[in-house]
Amino acid sequence: MTSSPGPARQPPAEPGGAATVPAAASSPARSIPPRRPESSAARFDASPCPTPFWLPDGHTETIWGARLARCPHISFARERVDTDDGDFVDIDWAVPGHAAALLQEHASQGLGAGRLQALLPAGPARLSRKALVIFHGLEGCSGSHTCQALAHHFRARGWVVAVPHFRGCSQQPNRLLRAYHSGDTDEIAFLLRTVRERLPQARWHAAGVSLGGNALAKFLGEHADSGHGLHAAAAVSAPLDLTACGQRLGRGLLHRHVYTRLFLRTLKAKVLQKAQRFPGSIDAWRVAHARDLHEFDDAYTAPVHGFAGVADYWQRASALPWLGRIQTPTLLLNARNDPFVPEASLPGTHQASRQVLLHQPATGGHGAFVTGGFRGHLHWMPRRLERFFGAGH
Repeated sequence: MTSSPGPARQPPAEPGGAATVPAAASSPARSIPPRRPESSAARFDASPCPTPFWLPDGHTETIWGARLARCPHISFARERVDTDDGDFVDIDWAVPGHAAALLQEHASQGLGAGRLQALLPAGPARLSRKALVIFHGLEGCSGSHTCQALAHHFRARGWVVAVPHFRGCSQQPNRLLRAYHSGDTDEIAFLLRTVRERLPQARWHAAGVSLGGNALAKFLGEHADSGHGLHAAAAVSAPLDLTACGQRLGRGLLHRHVYTRLFLRTLKAKVLQKAQRFPGSIDAWRVAHARDLHEFDDAYTAPVHGFAGVADYWQRASALPWLGRIQTPTLLLNARNDPFVPEASLPGTHQASRQVLLHQPATGGHGAFVTGGFRGHLHWMPRRLERFFGAGH
């Protein structure tokens, strides 16, 4: 969910393509520049994720990782931040050496103006403190297994961790008609700016999961020349080609009746509540009768966020065309058996800059990467990100 009313920046439209987005709902169009001359092919890693034999395919890995694998629990302190357009975002914080309950007393008053910085131990360690901001997936939150696994791993190693919630994902309805979407790089920019203002001297890193990974990767391509302050980034199970991934989720028994139904259950409830608060602004009948994400995005996400329709939204919000522009060290971690992301849609080395490492193990599912004995755990993925952040490979 975004911090400004405009849609994602887009590549140039095909001749005779989608209608022009209304000016009131659009941000300045931005064509994809040619790849920089110094940008050669991305690096590639096919080393395996040692998935246990009792998880035989991407579906079982995904479902087990989200529901049944052992996952440590970490408590957060929540800070509410007002946005420039009259809305708010909730950011969950975990700070080494501070219990969540005590940190909450400070977070309730806001952590800007040096308040969070003052909570860290004085001395050289404060100046070299590492920090991680995590962008969750579709209908996710800081309590999602993947966010919990990442936050626990890095906080235990002395990192400050921030998990911003996209609008409407923090168990509180946001104030505006708009919500969030897969290519909302304006929101990513706002959230990065906000967390960096709390700890301006920290060495900030970013991780995005699924939808959050696509938005983060697109942001890095769009803002290759800006001082966003990230030392490194990672996108986990990101649907970099939204058209291919959206079509995949609309086909097959498990995709339509398990994954899609879970997403639509909460998406529809939130939007139908908005329809009551903003009469006449949403086609509530189409939303209520949407059978898949294609129909839902065409009825709500696309028109409300300034796109001409679902095809326009999925094309313009995809990160794939922007990977060649990335100048920040970035890990793109995608399992080749991800049930949400077709293997054929994964980027090749010619589609990304040399700052990008494409790690595409054969197994891992969607945002899971379960390893270990029965019941399995989620340690492998955070360790993979830590290795990349530290050594660049």
